[in-house]
Amino acid sequence: MTFALNPFRADPAAPPSNRWLAVVSIMAGIFAIVTAEILPIGLLLPIASEFAVTPGVSGVMMTVPGFVAAVAAPLATVATARVDRRTMLMVWTALLVVSNLICAVAADFWMILAARVLVGVVIGGFWSIGAGLSGRLVESRHVARATSTIFLAVPLGSVLGVPLGTFVADVAGWRAAFVGLTALSAVVLIALACTVPALPAAEVTRLSVLGRLLRVRDVRVGLLITFLVVLAHFGTYTYVSAFLTEVTGVGLSAVSALLLLYGAAGLAGNAIAGVTLGRSVGATFGCAAALIAIATLLLPVIGGHVGGAVVLLLLWGVGYGAVPACSQTWLARVSGGADEAATVLFTSSFQATISIGALLGGVLIDGVSVVALMVAGGAVAAVASVVVWLLGSRR
Repeated sequence: MTFALNPFRADPAAPPSNRWLAVVSIMAGIFAIVTAEILPIGLLLPIASEFAVTPGVSGVMMTVPGFVAAVAAPLATVATARVDRRTMLMVWTALLVVSNLICAVAADFWMILAARVLVGVVIGGFWSIGAGLSGRLVESRHVARATSTIFLAVPLGSVLGVPLGTFVADVAGWRAAFVGLTALSAVVLIALACTVPALPAAEVTRLSVLGRLLRVRDVRVGLLITFLVVLAHFGTYTYVSAFLTEVTGVGLSAVSALLLLYGAAGLAGNAIAGVTLGRSVGATFGCAAALIAIATLLLPVIGGHVGGAVVLLLLWGVGYGAVPACSQTWLARVSGGADEAATVLFTSSFQATISIGALLGGVLIDGVSVVALMVAGGAVAAVASVVVWLLGSRR
């Protein structure tokens, strides 16, 4: 890789074959963002204990960034539509460094929530831009592989980010996990500066383009399926550590190990989807929803034993590992070439549903029980699977 005189600026004339470093850097950025977003899942109980709040209230840490990201995705993308994409990726990553640092030193729970607002802005801005840059970084015959590489960051956040953060919290306290995440975000910022070439705005995304996409029937169907699947997943997964602690009866270190297995299964699900999406997006999406339904519905039945919990978490991981790629691929294929606009819709709908799921899950876990929460989530996932087969057969 050659560099310009400025060692922190990638050479815009670098051949496409060398742009894979930029693809990997963007993947690392999304990995850091995904980890920052879902890390509270593994730290829910220790944070709730330190600030004397209930698990349902601490679940707001998952709700806040999702709602903010849902609004930030279209607004930030439209507002910065004419700004170099490399510049904006670096701006969002710098903001991620700040938000993680605030979490690490927070003296009150409201400071963590303020930092989570910043995380939401980063998600909406970085993901909406970065997820759709494959076509500008590599040759056309490699775009699909580059896109899959970028989205590999989603299951990696589960397989590495959350379990590692939970392990660090168990050993050195939950604040140490955010310190490590701050360092990781800083490294990603340097990597983006060194590897991503100048990317002047080529496709200006306007609100009118988003409105046009929303009038397309298959786009609306894809958003509906995404809403149901993500609602079921995050409504339950946000509180899976509480289930494993209360029902399965394992400690924080064991929770970390179980989440690691879940994340590994997510990698497998992502890999399987990379093969099956080319044959049928609908069938892949429907099977992913069905696996999530089976896992969450059976957790209250056999999840009281570690062996049963392991099997179901593996099924759950395979199912959810395919979901982001399914949703993004569905929307991209029916967008009529408006790739960045499709990514904005994907990001906005995905993040809004994460918040709704975490919020409703918190109400159920505090008002009823974690077992009732799993059953409710499983029912929603089952409905999602049926909707795929009924409305998405043409896909």
